[in-house]
Amino acid sequence: MIVSLALLIAGIVMIIVGADKLTDGAAAIAARYGISSLVIGLTVVAFGSSMPEFVISFISSLKGSTEIAIGNVVGSNIFNILFIVGCTAAVYPIKVTNRTVYKDLPFAVMSSFVLFVVACDAFIDDAQWNIITRSDGLLLICFFVVFMFYTLATARSSEGASEEPVAPDSIMPVWKSVVFVLLGLAGLIFGGDFFVDGACGVARLLGVSESVIALTLVSGGTSLPELAASLMAARKRDSGMAIGNVIGSVVFNAFWILGASATVSQLPLGHITLFDLFTLLIASVVMWILARTGKIINRVEGCIMVLMYVGYIAYLLN
Repeated sequence: MIVSLALLIAGIVMIIVGADKLTDGAAAIAARYGISSLVIGLTVVAFGSSMPEFVISFISSLKGSTEIAIGNVVGSNIFNILFIVGCTAAVYPIKVTNRTVYKDLPFAVMSSFVLFVVACDAFIDDAQWNIITRSDGLLLICFFVVFMFYTLATARSSEGASEEPVAPDSIMPVWKSVVFVLLGLAGLIFGGDFFVDGACGVARLLGVSESVIALTLVSGGTSLPELAASLMAARKRDSGMAIGNVIGSVVFNAFWILGASATVSQLPLGHITLFDLFTLLIASVVMWILARTGKIINRVEGCIMVLMYVGYIAYLLN
């Protein structure tokens, strides 16, 4: 128990420090090369902070622990949308642009919908069980390629470069920016890994099932980088990176991580239910609707999202 708690504490410290350095370095790169912080959040920050999910889900699929592979992604995306966006908005209201509302957020909703469809074999095809097959995995990867093509195609456009200008005082030398990003990513990845090891150790001592561990502790632990990065971005009044990090992570998790994992080894859902997938879909739609109302997610709406997540966790543990 002592070793597990030590890993938890070390992981949290590394994640917080790593998120701070990553945000500073990424914002500086955005300012120097005329790329919006939103685009940086959708790509560099989102991919870097999602690496713990990728490593855990990919290795879990290789080892046959499909419930952890799927539950990690589904739980992480629910955590990202309801808890991270909720907490971030509660700290500092998230202002969203027209591009975010009409172009980026729909990708997050679509990723949740597509994942729900490919996983509903028993409901849609009257199959004996729900499974994400290799063909489903390749389809998810194709959706990811479309998302990346769109994001990179708009990265240098006037629309992408002018939405969220980065403050001049955030510009630093290129080498220093790169070092900050690399150190930040290292802190996030290793910190998330330590946290998950510690959390799983504690959970097993308490006799919690594998599916519940995946949907709660593992997903929450691997999503700590996104939480830390978004909160740090919000503290620095960088709404573009705060919301872009979440959107990018949600799309990356659903399309790339599950796509790659399913391509390597088919993923039966096991005890991951359609209720979990439907909760993810509803959470995505709620985030989109709140963002459309006044182009801002305010503190009250953020608190409501957090309460929704608490209710979901309470249901799982009931």
